[in-house]
Amino acid sequence: MSEGARTKLEAKWAIARDAIGGGRLSVIMPVYNLADTIEANVAETARLFDSHGVRAELVPVDDGSTDGTAEALARAAEPKYEHVVVKPVICKRNGGKGAALRAGFDASTGEYVMLLDGDLDINPKQTPWFFEAMAAKGADIVIGSKRHKRSVVQYPWHRRFVSWVYFTLVRIFVGLPITDTQTGMKLFRREVLGESLGRMLVKTYAFDLELLAIAHQRGAKIAEAPVVIRFGNKFGALKANTVKTMALDSLAVFYRLRVLRYYAKAEVPPKLDHDPLVSVVIACPRRSWMLDECLAALGNQSYRNFEVIVLPDADSQLSTFNFKLSTLPTGKVRPAEKRNLGIKAAKGEIIAFIDDDAYPDAHWLEYAVRYFGDETIGAVGGPGVTPPGDSFLARMGGRVYDNLLVSGNYRYRYKAGGVRRDVDDYPSCNLFVRKALLDSFGGYRTDFWPGEDTLLCKDIVDAGKRIVYDPWVVVCHHRRPLFGAHLRQLGRYAFHRGYFCKRYPSNSLRLSYFIPTLFVAYLFLWAILVAIPQPAVMSVELFCVWQGIVSMPMLAYILLVLLTSFSLNPVVWIVTLCGVLATHVTYGIRFLGGLLAKKAPCEFIGKDHA
Repeated sequence: MSEGARTKLEAKWAIARDAIGGGRLSVIMPVYNLADTIEANVAETARLFDSHGVRAELVPVDDGSTDGTAEALARAAEPKYEHVVVKPVICKRNGGKGAALRAGFDASTGEYVMLLDGDLDINPKQTPWFFEAMAAKGADIVIGSKRHKRSVVQYPWHRRFVSWVYFTLVRIFVGLPITDTQTGMKLFRREVLGESLGRMLVKTYAFDLELLAIAHQRGAKIAEAPVVIRFGNKFGALKANTVKTMALDSLAVFYRLRVLRYYAKAEVPPKLDHDPLVSVVIACPRRSWMLDECLAALGNQSYRNFEVIVLPDADSQLSTFNFKLSTLPTGKVRPAEKRNLGIKAAKGEIIAFIDDDAYPDAHWLEYAVRYFGDETIGAVGGPGVTPPGDSFLARMGGRVYDNLLVSGNYRYRYKAGGVRRDVDDYPSCNLFVRKALLDSFGGYRTDFWPGEDTLLCKDIVDAGKRIVYDPWVVVCHHRRPLFGAHLRQLGRYAFHRGYFCKRYPSNSLRLSYFIPTLFVAYLFLWAILVAIPQPAVMSVELFCVWQGIVSMPMLAYILLVLLTSFSLNPVVWIVTLCGVLATHVTYGIRFLGGLLAKKAPCEFIGKDHA
């Protein structure tokens, strides 16, 4: 490099140093299974900033790697530089790019934040051009663009084609005034990134698109900078599942942006002034492999200020974990009574209820606790998704619950994703409640099981507090296998929902709960009508028309079940179809039983048990 070129380059680095001033540039580097290269990549990045006198903190985020990446980052964090510090963040489980970047942002402190892929496909030597573009255009965000006229890109042709198609669709449907969204180097002013991250819903492939769409809608100015990218031959063919997920996530961003106008309305809770103690309460009959699984997952939480209270029937010897764990034997009582004992023993400001047959995501506590800075919020819940390791029939039970015709507007309870919303009824398998609020009305009602969580939510709302659903507050909830165990559990829920519709209508009287019963009534009438023999006075043609009219709703129903249950695996398709039909019939009959009952059994029978 000539002396003139070196002087010119140093002048550009001076722009970056002047912008950063006495603060720091935070460089967040998401990492997954890069044990062989990440230590060298972090060192290369640190030496670069250090050599140019740029005050920086490197925040590599290990997103649940399984190959020794965490150990490599620990070595990379040893103090070696004058102007640069390395602050690794280790996530115990893989949560996707969105979760990793949010964890890195929370650990960072700089007024400027750069997102940089940990594999260094884009070399951070290009940093000065990002600060130059930010200063020249008064931008809040600068993204690296493969289509910038000064960019140098070595890129496989099929990737170029897919990138062009994706960019065209994004430009049409989302309206971003940029030529690229996916390049792995971006520079943000901290407040802009924080506001956008607080409204994010996507965790994986469309993360960059959603982040930029939110920022643009909220008035952030976006500029572009040139990049040099040399991918070599390491990218093979695009996987069909990757393309499908990317397309669905991108369509979801468009829907939330243009149709729901969700991002404009989404709240960002105020920052907590302290880390409140959370008491995790687990009601269970006894120790089991599922309880051990739940406790192990709690040991991996990113939020560490919590205690766990396990409430078995009899004293149980549990393993030792890296958190405070108490066992409180209760005798053979119902879950509501167990949870009330847990509430009484809890020392936390927030009580987190989780079932012993569920286990939480590594960020479960972190994502829920942040809402409690808003005094209007009394409780927070999140989805209970079916674990991928469940048995085939258990996974089919989860697939039935996730079916549009089964759960309708309540699918968000069983499926990760969707939008944040206020709800008035949420199950205790994944529910956070302020302890002071629970104490004010005495916790759970103990004269019902199941259904006690519906009444708890009614008490929360009646106390003037909100219940917020957040799709990032995830637990994996083991399902009852089809058909017997699934239908028995469903039947109990249906009976109490029918009973509550007339006794506690405020959060149970919904038209959707009546639909299965109306369907069963139609099935009964249809069976009678199609069994009627042809009257002597009616021609064969007219009788066939009559039979067809009577059967049209049934045919429409079968078609809808076929469509919503569809799977390329014929066994999965058939089992799901049968599960949906059995679920509708069981729910319809049991709901009617509850609607007509004078008393719910658990009001006077004390033998029910989880």
